[in-house]
Amino acid sequence: MTIAQRNVPAQMTLDEFLAWPGDGTGTKYQLVDGELRAMAPASNTHGTIQSRFIRFIDAHLDVPGNRCRVVTAPGIDVRVVANMNYRIPDLGVSCAPDGAGESELQDPILLIELMSPSNKSDTMANVWAYTTIPTVREILIVQTTRIEADLLRRQADGSWPPQAERIGAEGVLELASIDLKRRLREFYAKTYLNKD
Repeated sequence: MTIAQRNVPAQMTLDEFLAWPGDGTGTKYQLVDGELRAMAPASNTHGTIQSRFIRFIDAHLDVPGNRCRVVTAPGIDVRVVANMNYRIPDLGVSCAPDGAGESELQDPILLIELMSPSNKSDTMANVWAYTTIPTVREILIVQTTRIEADLLRRQADGSWPPQAERIGAEGVLELASIDLKRRLREFYAKTYLNKD
């Protein structure tokens, strides 16, 4: 069944999207330039990798005095055509206080997208939209069909590098935004990709 067949509006503003009750099917959507984009259900491998990231990041941030937290599938208000966009990465980290009833992650510093072959174009469109958010210091794109990740880190002058840093199967992932350093392979434990 297509979006049109579910009687979903063709165009929405951000306010309309946030007030919209959904299409009644349980499908998750994000708003891209005023258009609804359905989000495909994640594979088991995707979910396992995501849960490993949550586990390691949450444990790392859970120290006295640290207000930063990791959030699953946070709503992100990008700065490009802001009234027509609401993106949803797999994970986000923010050090801003949690507010009652907030649907958008305030002042994210790290955003993580897990990329599958079926969502590559949407993921990359999201990544470039995230670069418009002034507080974002790093964007991590994690592969789900091989042990590999690409890291974009904002430079000292506020610009983004022309190319991402590629971390391979035997590499170490260093997230400067949260001062976390771990072997990339650890995030793939218990998946078919990591036989350790």
